[in-house]
Amino acid sequence: MPLQFARPQQPPTYGYKVVNTYPHDTDAFTEGLELHNGLLYESAGLEGKSWIGIRTLENPKYKAKATLEARYFGEGITIFGDKLYQLTWKHGTGFIYQKDTLKRTGTFKYTGEGWALTHNTEHLIMSDGTATLRFLDPKNPGTVKKRIQVTNAGQPVTQINELEWVKGEIFANIWQTDFIVRIDPTSGKVVGIINLTGLLPDQQDVLNGIAYDAKTDRLFVTGKLWTKMFEIKLVKL
Repeated sequence: MPLQFARPQQPPTYGYKVVNTYPHDTDAFTEGLELHNGLLYESAGLEGKSWIGIRTLENPKYKAKATLEARYFGEGITIFGDKLYQLTWKHGTGFIYQKDTLKRTGTFKYTGEGWALTHNTEHLIMSDGTATLRFLDPKNPGTVKKRIQVTNAGQPVTQINELEWVKGEIFANIWQTDFIVRIDPTSGKVVGIINLTGLLPDQQDVLNGIAYDAKTDRLFVTGKLWTKMFEIKLVKL
């Protein structure tokens, strides 16, 4: 169900101010984005074209890159400890890598589709495109510890795509829209809506990709096949 913006219970809405602009790989059909120890990790999707790369913000040249087998459509990623976890779309298979080298060290299984990953201090947090978010055990990612239902004004919110943990909230792209929702990880309620309309007027594909640097309190966003990545500040409307 699409987001209901006209209801009286409407959560706060935010716009944005662009702080900085960075290069983005126009071959990256972005599925996951994460900043870790000053490096940018990105996963790209599409069968036969799925990969993970590590680079700096300023330099688009990859320090390391791992390519998936052609049958897999790579999806969201997140880093927990010294491991990087990745989902695939329809194969029910996730991959585990050594975060610095992207050497694959393991796999895990899950039911349904894989869309996005983030983490808090205890769990990996997974989206499967529905209104349900799963909290997984990092030591055994095939184990679901709990689930929450995401709602806005009492209505389920689906098409939950790329995820990021930001100051105790879950930020989530809503697939095929210019909106990011801010989710309370305990109740599942949407507590804020970020409108990024017009961020890249000549965009070739949709908004998807959120990265947060907790050390410097910086928020970054991009989209699939976009020419740019943006550092933004939120502005309450």
